[in-house]
Amino acid sequence: MAFKEQIAGQPSTQVCLLVYDGECRLCVSTKQKLEELGIGQAEFDVRFLTYQSEAAKKLLGSNYRSGRPNVAFLIQPSGELVQGLEAFLPLVSNLRGGKLLLWWLRFPSAKRLAEWGYRVVARHRYRWFGEAKPSSRQN
Repeated sequence: MAFKEQIAGQPSTQVCLLVYDGECRLCVSTKQKLEELGIGQAEFDVRFLTYQSEAAKKLLGSNYRSGRPNVAFLIQPSGELVQGLEAFLPLVSNLRGGKLLLWWLRFPSAKRLAEWGYRVVARHRYRWFGEAKPSSRQN
């Protein structure tokens, strides 16, 4: 079965899959906020999947490590896997101020700074934001 069919159960050449840490309060809250903004709906062709799911383990293959993930992953319709800050960039243009942020990230020094910031937050997210409550963990 093709990747795109595994995600939605139906053929779609435009579906991306964002794999996020379903045990991290920041990650779950970000996913919920994106859904409130309409991202994850059919017109955006993004689906969300927790890293802790069997489906994520299968789809990520050799990129999957047991335990907590260090980064988020975006699996594109082509099967290409991007991670970290790059996983969120396709979603940014749909957010308020997103086009300005993408313009700013064209500059190498700005992109390095943003990537550094992503890594710092990812490394400390449990200490700063805590674990997600079991009832708020979603696939």
